[in-house]
Amino acid sequence: MRSEEQSGGPEEDNQMKIACQENLVPGESFREKIVNLEKYGFQGIELWGTKLGERIKEINTALSCSEIKVSTICAGYRGCLLDGDHSQRDLAFNDIRELLSLAGDLGAVGLIVVPIFGPPRLPDLSPWRKPVELEEELLLKLLEQIAPHAEKVKAALLLEPLNRYETHLYNRLDQVVDICKKVGSPYVKMMADFFHMNIEESNIGESIIRTGRYLANIHLADSNRLLPGYGHTDFLPGFKALKKIGYQGYLSLECGIPGKKEEELPKCVSYLKGIIGQT
Repeated sequence: MRSEEQSGGPEEDNQMKIACQENLVPGESFREKIVNLEKYGFQGIELWGTKLGERIKEINTALSCSEIKVSTICAGYRGCLLDGDHSQRDLAFNDIRELLSLAGDLGAVGLIVVPIFGPPRLPDLSPWRKPVELEEELLLKLLEQIAPHAEKVKAALLLEPLNRYETHLYNRLDQVVDICKKVGSPYVKMMADFFHMNIEESNIGESIIRTGRYLANIHLADSNRLLPGYGHTDFLPGFKALKKIGYQGYLSLECGIPGKKEEELPKCVSYLKGIIGQT
């Protein structure tokens, strides 16, 4: 990790909050994870959506004794919204609605959704419609149906662009903003991941400023998908851009951890607070 050269600095005026995906935190139980997160200096935890409903009682019990909040729910739905099989689309649609309800109950910002991984699953109907055209039309219809539920439970559906090696559809922030605008709901928004932006955005800071109105969550990972500070990504311009747009949400770790978690996680919090202090 980069040294303490960027550590320190005031944090009283900063309203960005540091969170971590639950699988990265040491602890045998969810309660132990929460205790450790608080000890390390985090403010939020990102939950995995898989079978989340079965864990709600345990989660609420642990959170009731802590200042840690649920930042977001990461995926966990079955099926795929843009599958060629109707049953797989229905599966994803229904699971997403259920997870949005849980996000609302937990006070989370929302549910992270990637419309499709890998190549298209819809047919090429050229010259009438290419697969991507079909996908965009279908996704718009589905999001228009999901949006009223998201508004009702007050949890946002957070569309995430991924790099070109993980999905063919949405790779950049401005592409996701286009679909958000078409849906026109305050609860259909976007999240940005520094790892993917490092690959796809020509200028991370400018992209954040240009699309910031729709930005509601951030994932952090360095260029090599490890903890911030272990690669060559310069986080400062992106953090300055977040400060400029008035971002007050979570910066959540989604990355590998080289070394002992109980040592590396608090070091990372100090490192990130140091960068935030320079904004």
